[in-house]
Amino acid sequence: MKIAVTFDNGQIFQHFGHTELFKFYNIEDGKIISTAVMPTLGSGHGALAGFLASMGVDTLICGGIGGGAQVALTQAGITLYGGVTGSADEAVQALLEGRLGYNPDVKCDHHGEGHSHGDGHTCGEHGCGNHTCH
Repeated sequence: MKIAVTFDNGQIFQHFGHTELFKFYNIEDGKIISTAVMPTLGSGHGALAGFLASMGVDTLICGGIGGGAQVALTQAGITLYGGVTGSADEAVQALLEGRLGYNPDVKCDHHGEGHSHGDGHTCGEHGCGNHTCH
């Protein structure tokens, strides 16, 4: 089994389509045997599923993700665990132990370059902490 996690500074990055790094976990007999962090090389929304499939990934843990990317992952045979926050390493361990909290109906519908929170704050990276994709 090979698990990929959208990755930023040890945490699960919260917008799949803007992911610049993935952390890959090779799993054997329910245990992590190796990890590696790799850049996406700017693949973008549609191509990320193909990138993950080319890396041999069969499972993805991420934060928010749009419907088109979900379809592409399904077509690539990659199981999605979306709507997850926190430590990437802890999330993978929780998945292996059968206790990962995730949202099977995760949606990310704010795909503009930036959006306002109504308080004068604009967040274009979806990582400001004032909201999450739902």
